Amino acid sequence: MANTHHNWAGLQTIEQREAALLAPYAMHSSQSAGRKYPEQSHPYRGPFQRDRDRILHSSAYRRLSHKTQVFTGVPDDYHRTRLTHTLEVACIARTLGRAVRLNEDLIEALALAHDIGHPPFGHAGEDTLDECLRDQGGFNHNRQALRVFEVLETRYPEFPGLNLSEEVLDGQRARVDKQVAPGRLQPLLEAQVVDAADGIAYNAHDADDALELGLLRLDELIEVSLWRAAAERVRRRHAALSNADLRRAIVHELIHWQVSDLVETSLSVLGPSGLVDAQAPPAIDSPAAARRLPPVFQASREVDEMKAELAAFLFEKVYRHDDVMEVRQRMQGCLREMFDRYCERPELMAEGFRGRIEREGLERTVGDYLAGMTDRFALREYRRLFPLKAQ
Repeated sequence: MANTHHNWAGLQTIEQREAALLAPYAMHSSQSAGRKYPEQSHPYRGPFQRDRDRILHSSAYRRLSHKTQVFTGVPDDYHRTRLTHTLEVACIARTLGRAVRLNEDLIEALALAHDIGHPPFGHAGEDTLDECLRDQGGFNHNRQALRVFEVLETRYPEFPGLNLSEEVLDGQRARVDKQVAPGRLQPLLEAQVVDAADGIAYNAHDADDALELGLLRLDELIEVSLWRAAAERVRRRHAALSNADLRRAIVHELIHWQVSDLVETSLSVLGPSGLVDAQAPPAIDSPAAARRLPPVFQASREVDEMKAELAAFLFEKVYRHDDVMEVRQRMQGCLREMFDRYCERPELMAEGFRGRIEREGLERTVGDYLAGMTDRFALREYRRLFPLKAQ
């Protein structure tokens, strides 16, 4: 009985703290729909903090440190990996969430989860696995993250997967199908914040990495209106900067500007206390009320137009750069050959995956095995499977 009372008292403290800090439209721990496999509440950690901790301690999360963000095979350590990108998204998302009084624990859990289903070699690897698994429903990194959380991670004796809260799983499901049909609810505001932070992070940091690699020149990027406007803001504060210092300052300004823009546009809808003005619809007094609104975390029209221009520029000049495409095609060829070889000889896979074949099917099991690999492990496996080709 004493232990039960201790847990109850701790939960009340969490509820009271959230009641004091969070807006009415935020997802409070006491409102959680719970977990598929019921668990006793923790004495001093809320449900979303536990989700965050489980994701962070998972093997799939650790592997992000050696998975490509954009640039495969880069020989130095400056450029972003999936892990550093994930941490940058979490940082930006928490800043946004705190500014509008959302649940930061839930935001961080969603941010740490958002790219955990990526295979090796970035989107090149994803496209290849989607092609290889076409007859089994294809492959999508957002859907694969759900498989990681619900099936593939086996860290607890009480249940399969990580047994995350319904809110984290629903947030990830919303990423699988981003086209919200008329009449359907939008994702929780915490999930919308993570999507917005993701866009801010990769637009700024992919360009920064491309500059470091020499795929772009700073003068080219400053011709793009978003970077040009950010550069003008920086130069008004700092008259003379080297190109390297100017580049770093512009990246900082891009993030600050876009976050500030989102805070302003979202609060114009939500209101600083979670209530709208007298001429607006009824008060946004719950997460459910917020989900019935159109998407809240939208850039202003001016910034949105400039972001679209930057995205088109990066697609053409960076993501489809000849050097990037050459490596992409080579890595895709390696992954296709590995998929075929494992399907022909499943005994070459790790023992834990061989045991899944009867339950999950051969092709899906091979896809899961490949998706969990880091870039360097995949290349090492390729050399083992095809020693003559890898010479």
